[in-house]
Amino acid sequence: MSTPPADLGHAALDREVRLHLFRAAAATGEVPQPPEIARALGRTESEVRAAVQRLAAGRVLITAPNSDNIWAANPFCAVPSGYRVLAAGRRYWGICAWDALGVAAALGSDAVVTAPCADCGAPMRLEVEGGRLAQGEGVVHFAVPARRWWENIGFT
Repeated sequence: MSTPPADLGHAALDREVRLHLFRAAAATGEVPQPPEIARALGRTESEVRAAVQRLAAGRVLITAPNSDNIWAANPFCAVPSGYRVLAAGRRYWGICAWDALGVAAALGSDAVVTAPCADCGAPMRLEVEGGRLAQGEGVVHFAVPARRWWENIGFT
């Protein structure tokens, strides 16, 4: 009998970590970090950190520079940002306008997004109702074409 390739052996763990991470972020508004994930899943921290690195390499999530700490599990940002989302009775953060609106979509919930205008800093408010942008003015500008976002996702 042959042994499955290592990457196939990791697939189940990676899926388990991914599902827990996104479910916890959606349910609480907080993105769990590797130690919390390890405790919740009854896994070792080193197993979870390795899974996080594989998921980051697969662009499923973003780790902080030079770290295994999770910065974002798009659309959920692990740290406070300028893009605050109120949805489903909780507060969430997005890295950018795209992800802030993505929180409402991921939750299937109405939402209010507040953020400063990237041009002038004036406060902006976007309202999502029934899966549509119900209220909001302005222009969302993407300085980097989508095909190049992952060249430097932190800047993008």
